[in-house]
Amino acid sequence: MSTANERRDIVIVGGGIIGCCSAYYLTRHPSFDPSRHSVTLIEASEIAGGASGKAGGLLAQWAYPSNIVPLSYKLHAELAKEHGGKDRWGYREVNCGQLIAKGRPLNEKKEAPGGEAGSSVSLQKRSADALGKLKSARVPQDLDWIEPELLRGYESMSDPGETAQVHPYLFTTSIAKLAEEKGANITLGSVSSIGYSGDAVESVSYTDKKSGEAHTIPATDVVVAAGPWTSSILPDAPISATRAHSVVIRPTRPVSGYTLFTNIEIPANFDPAKPSRPTVAQPEIYARPDDTVYACGEGDHVVPLPATTADVEVDEKRCQDIINEVGSVSDELRDGQICARQACYLPNVTMRGGPLVGHAGAKGLYLAAGHTCWGIQNAPGTGKVISEFVFDGQAKSAKISSLDPRNYL
Repeated sequence: MSTANERRDIVIVGGGIIGCCSAYYLTRHPSFDPSRHSVTLIEASEIAGGASGKAGGLLAQWAYPSNIVPLSYKLHAELAKEHGGKDRWGYREVNCGQLIAKGRPLNEKKEAPGGEAGSSVSLQKRSADALGKLKSARVPQDLDWIEPELLRGYESMSDPGETAQVHPYLFTTSIAKLAEEKGANITLGSVSSIGYSGDAVESVSYTDKKSGEAHTIPATDVVVAAGPWTSSILPDAPISATRAHSVVIRPTRPVSGYTLFTNIEIPANFDPAKPSRPTVAQPEIYARPDDTVYACGEGDHVVPLPATTADVEVDEKRCQDIINEVGSVSDELRDGQICARQACYLPNVTMRGGPLVGHAGAKGLYLAAGHTCWGIQNAPGTGKVISEFVFDGQAKSAKISSLDPRNYL
C-alpha cells in the first residue's frame, strides 16, 4: 500500500475524459493533501480534443464491462447532483431504443395537403393517422420526429432510470475545471517519455505546446490515460485505434429525448446521381437537451492515427453519408442545420474487450485506456479506482481484477 504521508508527484498523461476524471478523483481522495501532493495533467493539444469531445455521451447500465459500469453510472448521477450537471453538461435520463425503418431516396420530398411541398410536416405527424401508425409499430407517440410511414418497428432497450446522457465536451471540460479548483495543474504539451529509476517511475518528459521547450518533471506516480495514443507512451500496451465520424444537427424544431440505435433500409439508387444497390445503414441518433441531435456512423481504419487530436482528418463524404441516412427517415433532421462534421479515434484493446485499468508493471505506473465507445460512461468509475490505486494501493470501489493491464503487457 502507498504511504499517503510521503511527497507525491502524480502525473496524468492525457486530457480526455479518463485523464480528467482521474485528476478529479485524485484531488478528492481522502488522503490527498495539496501541501504534499501534486497532480499534473499533461495534454498534447486541448482538453476534450479527441473522442471525449466528439462522442455521443450515452450512459447505460447495460454497457460493458459489467464490473465497472454500475459504479460509474452511479457516480455520474452523483457528479450531476453535486455540481449542477443538468445545466452544466446536459445530464439527464433519456429513453433508448432500437428502431427499424425504411429510408427514402434523397430526392423524395413529402408534400403538404394541397400538393405543395412545405413546412407543415410536423402538423401531419400529430394527425390521428400519423399517431396511429406510431402505435401500430409500437413506437412511443412522442417519438414523432421519425416519419411514421417509414417505421417498421421499435424496441425499448432500457427501463426508466437505466439510460442517461451527457454532452461529452461540456462534461469533460467541466470535470477538468473542477479538478483544477482542487489543485490539479493542467499543462499543454506532448509527452515524449517516462523516466525510470530501477523498477519505479521517476520522471516525465514533455515538449511544451506553446514554447516548444523540452521539460522533465519529477513523478512518483504516472497515470497513462492517452486513449488511442497510449502505445506512443507505452509501446507494449495493446491499444489500437478506430476512426469514427459524427455530425451534429440542429433540427427544424425541438425533438423528444431519445437515443436510437437504428437499422435503416437504404433503397436502390438512394442518390439518383449515383446508381447503387439496396443496403442497410445503422447510424446512432442521440437527441440532446441543447436542441441538437448527434448522429454517428460506422468506424473505419482507412487513415492511420495521426500525431495528435488536432491532426485528425475528417472525411466529408462519410459525414454526408450520415446526414443523408438520418435525413432519409426524418424531415426534422433532413431539413435541419448542420452544426458540425467531425471525426475522432476510439481506443480499443487489441487482445480482448476493453478497458485496461490498474497497475502497469513498474512501481508507480498505472494504465487507464482502451475504453472503446464507453469512455464517457466508464470515466468516473475509472477515475475513482485510479485514485484508489495511487493512494490505497488497490481498487476498493469495484472488483476489476479482470481489467488488470499486467495480464496483457
